[in-house]
Amino acid sequence: LRMLPDLRSIKALIILDNNGERVLSKYYDDHFTTVKDKQEFEANLFKKTYQTEFEIIACQGLTVCYKSSVDILFYVVGSSDENELILVNTLNTFFDTVSVILRKNVEKKAVFDKMDYIILAADEFIEDGVLMESESENITGRVYPKPEQDIPLSEQTMTQVLQNAREGFKWTLLR
Repeated sequence: LRMLPDLRSIKALIILDNNGERVLSKYYDDHFTTVKDKQEFEANLFKKTYQTEFEIIACQGLTVCYKSSVDILFYVVGSSDENELILVNTLNTFFDTVSVILRKNVEKKAVFDKMDYIILAADEFIEDGVLMESESENITGRVYPKPEQDIPLSEQTMTQVLQNAREGFKWTLLR
């Protein structure tokens, strides 16, 4: 009997803060059935990944890829036999999409401020554990309005010009 490949490669998409508290989580199968199971998994995940340099780990029989940014950690969870390259690509796509939505200011407060767009982006590229899109530009284009700095200067209002100048100055100081 030949098994057909399962397209549901993603088990969960999780964002935790630097204290291990949930910022966002989306589970795509019934591996964890209760809220308590999910919280215990997230606590275990945080304990294994906080302040380590590895990007891929095994945790409770699952393969986990993760990336940290300022004060939050991004996780993509797959089965133990899932191709790590698919999980890493999914993680990078999600992180890049969030980065564009947050205008490269990927930190906890900014994530909370734009949570509606981030949830919409997650729903746009993963459906029921199936990876639907792998290009962050395509996802961002569908869920997030075009940033004002892409509007030609001659078509911007004075408020938009001043806001863009303020943003540019802020990024210059932060570098």
